[in-house]
Amino acid sequence: MDFDVTIEIPKGQRNKYEVDHESGKVYLDRYLYTSMGYPADYGFIDGTLGEDGDPLDAMVLLPESVFPGVIVRARIVGMFRMTDEAGGDDKLLAVPAKDVRWNHIQDIGDVPEFELKAIAHFFEHYKDLEPGKEVFPGGWTGKADAEKIAQEAIDRLAENPHEANEPSRG
Repeated sequence: MDFDVTIEIPKGQRNKYEVDHESGKVYLDRYLYTSMGYPADYGFIDGTLGEDGDPLDAMVLLPESVFPGVIVRARIVGMFRMTDEAGGDDKLLAVPAKDVRWNHIQDIGDVPEFELKAIAHFFEHYKDLEPGKEVFPGGWTGKADAEKIAQEAIDRLAENPHEANEPSRG
């Protein structure tokens, strides 16, 4: 299942950018309190509506980071299940869709274990120092579960086009 992922945060950044879905402008939402940067290029899948009212979150494994606002055609390979203080906040994991150098990664089991551990560690701890923020990790799940969640989010948006959250900039 291929999607366009709009990158909001390049790998290694502590700046938490958010795209305003109406204007397309990229805003600095906050600077992470912990001393860790994002473990992969991070953004959202347009045309989806997650249970939290936002487009689904997605990470794309890339050999080099791209800039906020860049759209990467990506193929889902798995998902990190997660809940935070606001509810369900799963993170889809993807690789570049049309790049043969990523053909060896088709499902979550193909991603190096260390990479998965590093990503999980980040999301388990990236809100540790922020007042009022909590994270409840649920672990990794494979491509089939991730694609099911993505399809549900596409259907949810089609059924409820006016329920998408306004972007938060604070």
